[in-house]
Amino acid sequence: MQRAPVEQWRSIDEARRRRPLLARPRNLDALWHRAAGAARRIESAGRYLAAAQRLDDDDKRVRELSESAIGEAVGEMLALFRAGRDTPRDLLRAAAIIRELSRRRLGMRHYPVQIAGALALSRGRIIEMATGEGKTLVATIPAVIAGWRGRGCHVITVNDYLARRDALWMAPLYRACGLTVSWITAESTPAERRAAYLADVTYLTNKEAAADFLRDRLVLGRDRALASALIGSIAGDEREGSRLGRLVQRGLACAVIDEADSVLIDEAVTPLIISTEAGNDEQTRAYQQAALVAADMREGEHYMLDRREHEVRLTRAGLAMLEKAAADLGGVWSGMRRAEELITQAIIARELYHQGRQYVVQDGRIVIVDEFTGRVMPDRTWRAGLHQAVEAKEGLPLTSSKDTLARISFQRFFRLYGSLCGMSGTAREEAAEFWQVYRLPVVTIPTNTPCIRRELPDRVFTTAQAKRTAAVAECARLHAQGRPVLLGVRSVLESELISSMLNAAGLEHAVLNALRHAEEAHIIARAGEAGRITVATNMAGRGTDIRLGPAVAGKGGLHVLATERHESRRIDRQLFGRCARQGDPGSTQTFFSLEDELLSRHAPRAARALIAGTSRPDGELSEAAARAASAVAARAQARAQALARRRRAAVLRADDWLDEALGFAGDEL
Repeated sequence: MQRAPVEQWRSIDEARRRRPLLARPRNLDALWHRAAGAARRIESAGRYLAAAQRLDDDDKRVRELSESAIGEAVGEMLALFRAGRDTPRDLLRAAAIIRELSRRRLGMRHYPVQIAGALALSRGRIIEMATGEGKTLVATIPAVIAGWRGRGCHVITVNDYLARRDALWMAPLYRACGLTVSWITAESTPAERRAAYLADVTYLTNKEAAADFLRDRLVLGRDRALASALIGSIAGDEREGSRLGRLVQRGLACAVIDEADSVLIDEAVTPLIISTEAGNDEQTRAYQQAALVAADMREGEHYMLDRREHEVRLTRAGLAMLEKAAADLGGVWSGMRRAEELITQAIIARELYHQGRQYVVQDGRIVIVDEFTGRVMPDRTWRAGLHQAVEAKEGLPLTSSKDTLARISFQRFFRLYGSLCGMSGTAREEAAEFWQVYRLPVVTIPTNTPCIRRELPDRVFTTAQAKRTAAVAECARLHAQGRPVLLGVRSVLESELISSMLNAAGLEHAVLNALRHAEEAHIIARAGEAGRITVATNMAGRGTDIRLGPAVAGKGGLHVLATERHESRRIDRQLFGRCARQGDPGSTQTFFSLEDELLSRHAPRAARALIAGTSRPDGELSEAAARAASAVAARAQARAQALARRRRAAVLRADDWLDEALGFAGDEL
């Protein structure tokens, strides 16, 4: 399907004229903005729940509509929203029609709390809904309404599997509403992408949406070519027509973001870059040489390492050693500043990046593992030579250096959408940042049925090995009771270590990590069965629905055992949210040690030493000491989250600087 010239012009013209939705306030405006945000960033769900109740009261009339009558109602709504003449009352009527069609086509009827969440999304809010409350179904109402407006709607998911699954799952509802739906994955061809973006509702990941946006910008070139490109296309200029025909997106009108805190907060500072190989053989050799030089350097003697900030500072002895090595090597090592950059990256790669944690080696290449999701990211590389430094450390063939053609941060990209909303099970902790960066208030939606999850007190150990031993013993105890256990770990390496200990104990189990993802659906489908033990990284966090097997609820439901605290409390909450869903029973507990990365990076050494002196012979801290350790861990999490916020704020300032400094270039990105 080809776009009409008028639609092409509207898409291109919007790209030319669109500015980021928000400009950061400054000086007195910043103070006012902060004060107003304190009052507005968290919004009560009361108004939306009341509206949902009014809609519920009128439900009988809608349910009595015949197929032809409800089809006519859909046509009226489509025409009304397409013309932009809708009112708040029309929004309620539209939600009632969509809910009834969902009941008829999908066999799923939106609960009142789901309607309240959908209404909040339609008003441009971030909603927090507990895991298992049906956010996939909630998203259909704002997506249908955006589709009726005729500008397209992007439903952003966290991975390709969910994009395809949700699009196919919800397709009967969208078709009943007179809309088309499609999806995009990493394997989609340009023609498939173009067709998918022309659908009224398109499911895709944030990475695919941003990458297509950048590729379109590269096709368009500078703004001064836009008008001539359109005129040339209309006049039959094959070159210009071909250029426009290579565009895939038709604009950034509306986005409904699933797991909004992951996309808009955790990945906010991640730049999406389109690059080409630079092909510098001398530079490639330099990374290998740097790995050899760094191998002879020792922490404390040749360099000081700040693990919290991921920074390296060479000592006088280190600089002297580097000067001698650089003099012998020559070439790119002749400049001391470049030599220091090379050796610093080599040290960081050796000390702070470890196989099985930040990355895995697959088919002879480094593959990054996403810290927040536990999934591999085969198409992503680290910047500024760090990726080559890690390859050199592992003795692998080095990839060529890259020249950047285009780049954009996800934070900047999503501020370009005309309408933005999102949902997550863990949003309220970041309410201030959602408001400051995106002007999106957070609305907490109550659960449909009360949550009866039991949260057991932390157990704390002096060493990681003592913690693992206790975790295996706890799994054996719960397995004997017939309860399923989800054992959450932070890294691939940790999952393999605990798996070997479970094998030694004769406990059958399944492992889900970045190296064993082929059977993910099968493993998750069985994770709620009686006596089942599942060891999983963060892959079992977001978007994972573990259903209880027969009679498991009567035994206490699923038990989630976290073996380490994450730097973000939200990730811990996501893991705990795998149990006690939709009124089911369940329990959670955290085992952590004083050797864990969170404490080693962000907790004061004096506090750790004080607590370590109060342990029992088995390596476990006393109850009183464990409570103190939990308080230290909470402060460490707060410190880590504050550091992450400062980094995101720095990216935001850089984005704003680009807007100002490159304003003369016609909003080039």
